Amino acid sequence: MFDKKIMGFAGYSGSGKTTLLEKVIPFLTAQGLRIAVIKHAHHDFDIDKPGKDTYRHRKAGAGEVLIVSSQRWALMHELNDEPEPSLEYLCSRFSGYDLILAEGYKHAAIPKLEVHRKETGSESLYPSEPGIIAVVTNSKDKFPLPVLDIDAPKEVAAFILDYFQGKL
Repeated sequence: MFDKKIMGFAGYSGSGKTTLLEKVIPFLTAQGLRIAVIKHAHHDFDIDKPGKDTYRHRKAGAGEVLIVSSQRWALMHELNDEPEPSLEYLCSRFSGYDLILAEGYKHAAIPKLEVHRKETGSESLYPSEPGIIAVVTNSKDKFPLPVLDIDAPKEVAAFILDYFQGKL
């Protein structure tokens, strides 16, 4: 069970999850909240570049490489043959945050906002995906749960605050 406050943003590729998060986060931080984000990628990715020292360390066999500067730090962990870690485990790695926003974890057992754009041609995740508590959309489709305007990030932020009222 999650011991941290977490809200998912789920939807098909191209639905606008990242753009919406980018617009919602400033409204949440303006309320004094410390926000962390975890993004699930369904493909191989690498934040490192061939030829860089950290890349060379990983390719030489280091299981973890931490890079630090006066501006930020990043930890890269090679999974090798390990399974992908659970969302709960990954969230436990965060400390000092009031709210974690999780992008892309459609099937996770967390409260989620479905981000749905009619023009993607994809069907809604609701009701087949559990945990969806509202739909953020530009569609006029009717849903038996709250519908939020995808172009109103302040409204989405307010919904999240109301959802966690007294818990943040």
